[in-house]
Amino acid sequence: MENFEGFFAAQRTEEAIFTRQSLGSMSDADFKRLAFFVKKKYGLDLFGKKSMVESRLYHYVIDRGFSSFEDYFRTVYDSENSDEMPNIINRLTTNYTYFLREQEHFKHFMTKFLPQAQSEKGREELRIWSAGCSFGNEAYSFAACMEEFFSERKTTIADRRILATDISRDALIAAKKGMYSKDAVKCLPEEWVEKYFTVTGGFYTVNERLRSQVVFRCHNLMDRISFKKKFDLIICRNVMIYFDKKTKSDLIKRFYDATVDGGYLYIGHAEAMPEELPYVREAAAVYRKEVSAK
Repeated sequence: MENFEGFFAAQRTEEAIFTRQSLGSMSDADFKRLAFFVKKKYGLDLFGKKSMVESRLYHYVIDRGFSSFEDYFRTVYDSENSDEMPNIINRLTTNYTYFLREQEHFKHFMTKFLPQAQSEKGREELRIWSAGCSFGNEAYSFAACMEEFFSERKTTIADRRILATDISRDALIAAKKGMYSKDAVKCLPEEWVEKYFTVTGGFYTVNERLRSQVVFRCHNLMDRISFKKKFDLIICRNVMIYFDKKTKSDLIKRFYDATVDGGYLYIGHAEAMPEELPYVREAAAVYRKEVSAK
């Protein structure tokens, strides 16, 4: 079987090389149109990154059966299929994630955020939003933390589901399946893996207990935030690295308006916040909305 797999892999490589020779380069006009469209619609700043864009889309354009970037983009812009541009976005962003990434946030979540929520008498729900959830590792990680925290505590907080959104439908499909490799779960405690995953054929699948705590939805962060209720915590980590200063600042303001008084925002540790920031910094990459005076 391995020999056959190697043979077919070699065949695919040869076919890709042959097709690549006839695909040609992306024209400056096609790149500029794409860059302007993506900036306006999705907030991603692609200007000055033509070679990166071309390399990440090359094989995808080939797989879609096109012989040139020009033909492909003509179809993209003329098509009424709204899924194609998000597929492009999916290939231009890395979607790099793993369980319990940036553990300082999970420590703050379990020692500050959750105890504070638990102490509020009569609270019946927690509103948490994982914005830019990618393949779901982040949302499932926070859900597992909540399960651990509340498992031995009496609480009135019955609704603890996490809203997890992403622009990429491909990433959301994978997230809903909740299937991960052994390497993907290596940062989790062994007892968590045994408790929250089912192992089949070398893959680790999130069990129903944890899956029921996460609701996945497609959402463009450039759109107006129109959810019915405000959030106690918004998690948007390592997403804004793709945005310029103005786009980032505008998004932070929308997050602020969608956060309850006293609520939190977690961002990636490598991300810089705008100078005019409505939130108050509480710790590294942890920000809080002050309680307004009544």
